Amino acid sequence: MSAAVDLLTFGETMVSLRSPGPLSAGGSLSMHAAGAESNVAVGMARLGHTVTWAGVLGADPHGEFILRQLRSEGVGVQHRIDQARSTGVMFLEQRTADVSRAFYYRAGSAGSTFRSDDLQPALDAGARILHLTGVTAALGPGPLEAVEYAARRAASEGILVSLDVNYRSKLWTRHQARTALSAIAGYVDVVIASADELDLLASDEPALADGNHSSGAEARLAAGLLDRGVREVVVKRGADGACAYTAAGCLEAQALPVTSVDTVGAGDAFTAGYLSAVLDGDDLAGRLRRGVITGAVAVSTVGDWEGLPRRGELGLLGDHEPGSTQR
Repeated sequence: MSAAVDLLTFGETMVSLRSPGPLSAGGSLSMHAAGAESNVAVGMARLGHTVTWAGVLGADPHGEFILRQLRSEGVGVQHRIDQARSTGVMFLEQRTADVSRAFYYRAGSAGSTFRSDDLQPALDAGARILHLTGVTAALGPGPLEAVEYAARRAASEGILVSLDVNYRSKLWTRHQARTALSAIAGYVDVVIASADELDLLASDEPALADGNHSSGAEARLAAGLLDRGVREVVVKRGADGACAYTAAGCLEAQALPVTSVDTVGAGDAFTAGYLSAVLDGDDLAGRLRRGVITGAVAVSTVGDWEGLPRRGELGLLGDHEPGSTQR
């Protein structure tokens, strides 16, 4: 029997074709592997943890590319090849210096056929943390059932369950997300979300469809989740840092001042840092600090995960002046 890994996650990883400018203008594209769950998996592996990613890929060069990328980063892979479906593809354009836009070609993809049977071998091997995201739950009935099954089973076996809401409006509506995710929240130990995503975990909460929220609403929603058994409610605030609500109260962490060049994957980087510190036994301040550091590295480098730090690089931003060169 395989040894339990530090972190198990699953979902759809796609080929991302990145354009440095408007797609309509044409030009060169660079090829990357992209997915919220695999981003976290790579981030954790770079920080020295054992990680397994589970998913379904097509019998095509895109699937082979993704496997090669993940394995080269030290991520263990539990996968199924679907001979009849293609690996998902997305295009990402840097429309302006401040706005990136994603265009998905993932409907009916191999990854959308993921089911609980695909996850059982990895769950049987064991894990210290099971990491879930709302992206996987949005892919269809099979993936949603797998997320529900995994959350229930992990909770019953004493595995710490983390959930990053990661709402994607191009995949489902807020009502659909709330219906699915509010039921799963009862099995979760660590919730990670943006402030305007917290209401998606509360079945009786009116939708924040316009994205408006207040600190009072945030605290109330967090308190409701803590009452349901969630241990930590972590709110990502981007350039404003992050905070964590627990039974002891709310703790805040300021963001690090960096030059932002690419925000894609920053939330996943924060999650990897936070969960890494959980595994290391750091206190709440240390967890937030590491999440803020990995998030800052992510936004100051290009790519979903390519610039994420290794453990020995966690002090880079704090130890050197902006624009400096290590010699």
